[in-house]
Parts: sequence; C-alpha cells; structure tokens
Amino acid sequence: MSDAKFQLFYWPGLPGRGEFVRLVLEEAGADWVDVGLLPESQGGGAKAVMDLLGKGPVPAYAPPVLKVGELVIAQAPNICSYLGERFGLVPPDEAARLHARQLQLTVADVVSEAHDTHHPIAVMKTYEEQKEPAKARAEVFRTQRIPKYLGYFERALEANTRGGGRYLLGGDFSYPELALFQLVEGLLYAFPNAMRNVAPRVPGVMALRQRIAERPRIAAYKASKRSQPFNEQGIFRHYAELDDPNAMK
Repeated sequence: MSDAKFQLFYWPGLPGRGEFVRLVLEEAGADWVDVGLLPESQGGGAKAVMDLLGKGPVPAYAPPVLKVGELVIAQAPNICSYLGERFGLVPPDEAARLHARQLQLTVADVVSEAHDTHHPIAVMKTYEEQKEPAKARAEVFRTQRIPKYLGYFERALEANTRGGGRYLLGGDFSYPELALFQLVEGLLYAFPNAMRNVAPRVPGVMALRQRIAERPRIAAYKASKRSQPFNEQGIFRHYAELDDPNAMK
C-alpha cells in the first residue's frame, strides 16, 4: 500500500460521502491516497475498505474512514473538520470552528435526505422494490426540502457581512464551502429539473458553487480520474421519474 501520510478508505467507483473528504484533501494539497482505488495487489480495493471496518479502539461503522498514522477516524463531517482545522481552511477562533462544523453537518443532513428519496423504506432493498414510496418522498424533497436547505445557505452567505455575500465564514474561503459545492453538484445531477426552478432563488449559493469549481486544485481534481463521477449506485442518483413534477399526478 502507498506510504502517503493520509489514507482515505472509501468504496471504489462511488463519489458518495467520500467525495466530501477528497475535496478537502485536494484543496489542502495533502499527501494522500484513495485506498479503494488501488489494486488489491497493492493492498487496495473494496476488500481493504471492508478489512478496516470494525477494527481499532473505536471501530468505524462505515466509510469514509481516514487513517493518519495510528489515528483512525470516521464520519465525513468529522474527517472534514479535522482536515480543515489541520490545514488552516477555517478561521482559527473557536466560534468559527464550531460554525464550520455546524455548516458541514447541515450539508450532511441534506445528503441523507437526498439518499432517502430513492431508498425511503429500506437501505437493503433495491430502488425498484420501493419506487412508489420513492416518488412521494422525492416530491417533498424537490418541492420543499431543497428550497428550504439551499435557502438556509443563501441566508448564511448574506448574514456573513465580513464575507460580502461571497463566503460562509469570515472574509475568506473555508472548508464547508467545498461541502456546499459538492452538495449542489449532486443535486444538479439528481434533480436537474427541480434545480432549474430553485437556482434563481439562491444566486449566492450558485455563485459560490462556480467559484469553488474554478479553484485551481479543485478544477484539476475534478478533471482527473481520481474524482469519481456520479452514478446510480451512489447517494445522488438521477431517476427521471423522481425529478418529474408530473410523477405524482
């Protein structure tokens, strides 16, 4: 296995929750490796991810998991907070760090709700086994939850007077903006029709998404094979019937 300082364990072929961590590692310019993307002959692949779960003094329930020397931590918001603070991607005062975690955790809430649009009954059942409940769940998510969540982030940008409507915290970039970027990217993939209606109401959020996309390290990463594209195996999935305003009629 690679001797990179930061080892990320996440399922190969999926952006999922792992992509939120990947973005922070890339923006930080960290020495890291995506273990799941390594060949099994090099100690990588899905087997390496499975082998790590449930081990250590505080076992991880599920990936993403970050290994830094002997330290092993899980939960995407927790990992992003650790990395963001370690690499100075957040103001140094306690209030700012707490607010950064608050924003990151709110993104995680939306991600969970997005997942439940295609798996509203049971994670272990296929989408095809719960399509009708999924349509009902997706309608509420499209029409109520997406506008409410993105409206919250729009207000957060406006409330940060130091940032002039450009930043979530203080007068400069901070790591939760990477999470908001990835959230918007996922929603655009999964619910393009819904987002065409919501986007004009959240111009600050959409402008932030564009600024993050243009950050040199993020742009280079997203253009690389290391970035995992959205697909119908991950959290953000595009099923036309779930993005159809006429689906429930």
